[in-house]
Amino acid sequence: MWYNRVYFGLIRSRSEGSLKRRDFLRLLGRGLVAWPIAARAQQKGQLAIVGAMMGFSPNYRLAQEEMKVLERTLAELGWTEGRNIHLDYRWANSSEMPATAATLVASKPNIILANGSSVLSAVRAATSSIPVVFIGISDPEGVGVVANLARPGGNMTGVANFEPSMGGKWLQTLKEIAPHLTRIGVLRFDKTHPRILQSIVTDGAASGTDVIDCSVVDEPGLRTAIGAFDGQATTGLIALPDPFFGTYRSTIFELAAKQRHPTIYPFRSFAEDGGLISYGIDILDQVRRCAVYVDQILKGARPGDLPVQAPTKFEMVINLKTARALGLDVPPTLLARADAVIE
Repeated sequence: MWYNRVYFGLIRSRSEGSLKRRDFLRLLGRGLVAWPIAARAQQKGQLAIVGAMMGFSPNYRLAQEEMKVLERTLAELGWTEGRNIHLDYRWANSSEMPATAATLVASKPNIILANGSSVLSAVRAATSSIPVVFIGISDPEGVGVVANLARPGGNMTGVANFEPSMGGKWLQTLKEIAPHLTRIGVLRFDKTHPRILQSIVTDGAASGTDVIDCSVVDEPGLRTAIGAFDGQATTGLIALPDPFFGTYRSTIFELAAKQRHPTIYPFRSFAEDGGLISYGIDILDQVRRCAVYVDQILKGARPGDLPVQAPTKFEMVINLKTARALGLDVPPTLLARADAVIE
């Protein structure tokens, strides 16, 4: 065994005195840290445990798609559920996240996969030692999740979804499909994404558009925030990325339709489910890349040494049925740029 080689090698290296027990234990501890999780699990006959914490319902269609991609990619990399790995899914709404994260950490998984800013916030509060791979996090360096994108340090790495400048692009795209807008309500969860909000504020000022910060933490707050714009015909909405808005997307659809507010969303599934327009990353591609990081960490890589990956695939989806219901004529130039158009 490797620890026998360390032990006897140290004995040979000492010409005087006997091996001190603390020297051996110190080297033994270093070896265990460097020994890949997968090897340790196999040595013990145990499964490598990946705690996957999700911020929305398991019945959400996008959640189901993400689970399938995660499991398929891990299987392609040699990880089979029940044979050498177990995916421990945890689901939580906004009020349950701190308790759910604490319970997950207490179960001592080998790695945690954190999906979304609100989820990661709860996980960060619960552990600073368990390796964490995140997905769906905007501007992770700017908000202090990692020290550096190239070398994150600490116990976290993953795939970023949006840079701050994306806020201005959402504003521009929304005003392209609805040029009459003079006021924009920015829906964000619990004051997250401050630099994206600032990007929208800056671009809004340049175009003469008022920007209202709508920070919410629960569904009643969401209804109140959107309801405050009732009767304001020149108001549109931007929903920033967070699992919270995926959970309560039907609430946004309902109020946006009733109050006739054009709304832009960060992910394709929103437009497919009835939202006006989405412009953002290919989230399933990000899930695939996160699965690769899970594989590398299980095989011995340190999260802090794995660079945070930037998004590479963006897509725009327009729902023409919703546009017609809002009385909007979608410009041909915008239709030509769309990756998908829902009739």
